[in-house]
Amino acid sequence: MPVLLPIAVLIVVAVGVGSWLQFTERQAVDTVHTVGASAADRVDVDAVIQNVDATARELVLRVWVTPRGTLGEAEGTAPVADLRLRTSGATLGDLMFKAHERLETRDVQVALTGGSVSDYPFDSYATAIGFQAQLGDEQVPVRLHFSNKDTLFSASAKQAASRQSAVVALRLSRSGSVLVFAVFMMVVMWALAASVILGTWYLTTRVEGLVWPALAWMAATLFALAAFRNTAPGTPPIGCVLDWFAFLWAETLIALCLITVVLTGVRTALRRDEDPQPAL
Repeated sequence: MPVLLPIAVLIVVAVGVGSWLQFTERQAVDTVHTVGASAADRVDVDAVIQNVDATARELVLRVWVTPRGTLGEAEGTAPVADLRLRTSGATLGDLMFKAHERLETRDVQVALTGGSVSDYPFDSYATAIGFQAQLGDEQVPVRLHFSNKDTLFSASAKQAASRQSAVVALRLSRSGSVLVFAVFMMVVMWALAASVILGTWYLTTRVEGLVWPALAWMAATLFALAAFRNTAPGTPPIGCVLDWFAFLWAETLIALCLITVVLTGVRTALRRDEDPQPAL
């Protein structure tokens, strides 16, 4: 009981903290930011981030347009005139919808500014998403509903609006779960490297020779660490903070330890072979 009780308490605390973190991230994903006009006759734009590609420095935004009031027909599924949705400068291209035709979702690419993927997992990016609607030859009010569904990134939105347009300034950074897991990976890498260093110290100071199980463990750790690094969420490129803070150093130390143990073991084995055997 003196041993099991602290373990049980630790498990309960860990599950409680994990549940709170998961709930917090779930709330962030479900959050919808609304900005723009509230007139009865307006164009509603639902914009949802589907995927953020930090390497390409862009995100995919899924856009659903609904004309309200006298601007739409068939319960807002089609505009009464040709509808043009002008986007911000970071968005690649405007959206055009024909009059009296059913509106469909569109995926658009939005460029990201600032930050660098080499800062993974501490990288962050900025962009702006804005819409301005023109129905026929007349500019009409716009209301924007923005949300983020990419679980690998968290988005903070700063709302800015005018009478005829809706703009949201975004700041994107790695989600809490990605950050925690990446830091955990760095701790594990250093812990494995420290374990191999301790094993090397023991084998070389005890003059154990070639201990094949120990050599197999070190070699397996060397290659397993590379596979472990590739499980990092978001597939960061080589040379990021994760590599320079832990992975490359851990791999270097383990490789040097493995070479040291082999050289020391071979030298010990050769010395033993050269020593004369005692006569019976």
